[in-house]
Amino acid sequence: MTDEANRFSPPACRRLIVKVGSALLVSPDGEVHSEWVETLVADIAGRAQAGQQVAIVSSGAIALGARRLGLPGGGRNSLEDAQASAATGQIALAHMWADLLSQRGMTAAQVLVTLDDLEDRRRYLNASATLSRLLGLGVIPIINENDTVATERIRFGDNDRLAARVGQAADADGVILLSDIDGLYDSNPQSNPDATLIPVVPNITWEIESMADTKSSSGMGSGGMVSKIEAAKIATMAGMDLAIISGHGPHALARFTHTGHGTVFLGEGSPSAREAWIAGGLTSGGTIRVDEGAAKALKSGNSLLAAGVTSVEGNFHRGDIVDIVGPDGRRIARGLCEYDSSAARLIIGRRSEELASILGHAPRSALVHRNHMARV
Repeated sequence: MTDEANRFSPPACRRLIVKVGSALLVSPDGEVHSEWVETLVADIAGRAQAGQQVAIVSSGAIALGARRLGLPGGGRNSLEDAQASAATGQIALAHMWADLLSQRGMTAAQVLVTLDDLEDRRRYLNASATLSRLLGLGVIPIINENDTVATERIRFGDNDRLAARVGQAADADGVILLSDIDGLYDSNPQSNPDATLIPVVPNITWEIESMADTKSSSGMGSGGMVSKIEAAKIATMAGMDLAIISGHGPHALARFTHTGHGTVFLGEGSPSAREAWIAGGLTSGGTIRVDEGAAKALKSGNSLLAAGVTSVEGNFHRGDIVDIVGPDGRRIARGLCEYDSSAARLIIGRRSEELASILGHAPRSALVHRNHMARV
């Protein structure tokens, strides 16, 4: 076993999230790859017997439902088709996992979530408690986005980022994305035969992000390499390792254990649960732009004061999450804003001693306090 693969072994990784893509589960004509899934379940059973707690984020509901309903375009020609396909296919998907896991002596549980379930702090904590209890009982949660009620505006849109966000909620140690590609390359391997696989990514830099390609090679899934990089950012900021490996062929997890072939993104530190939730959020109420001095102060761990703000974008309320970007337009932090957007605009660039006279009341000490901020 390689050092990278060892990070995801039962002794090193108490709790693991495994994401399975649509193309691996379902053929283009909507048939389940039953023999392949059986080998994956065998791998998961081995990990469970070794003491690892495993949750599965499973795609495939829309593809399965579209076949049963006879809908064209894999059920993705319209939002209504996708929702109807999901409602139909989710039953078949849950039954498949439950039956195969049961044959190995394991119990499955279905967990359907929406973006709001993990973006709203209270609902996130509820989901976290449920997942932790199920995993503690030795149950295998089968998790998917609730595409039946999700809309184009309020949804994850891909299960890569969902898997990373679920990993946060479940307090997991690692996430493995089983994909139709075997990792991150320095250029697109489909168009460049000399592309080189990157086995380990210690830090996700702009150079790493620029290597991502937006397309899924299968055409069936909704996520490409861009979504996988975004998932890796969510996971690593929460201290989790994340691996992108090929799911093609039988016993994909066992193969990774033996060969270590894939790309592993290394988790960064151990942030507080609240900080990880803020950093991993996929939505924000608005954007606060700051000058160079404020950017340096934030990177040193300070709060954001109004004096360093150059502009406020969007309409948000006090307590909403906002993105904080530097002079170069790059996001440097996210946090819970202490002011609503209208009040924030009034105090742009003003010193702390001026705020009371501008606002007509005693102001809060910071626009975004360091205790409610995550540096990204």
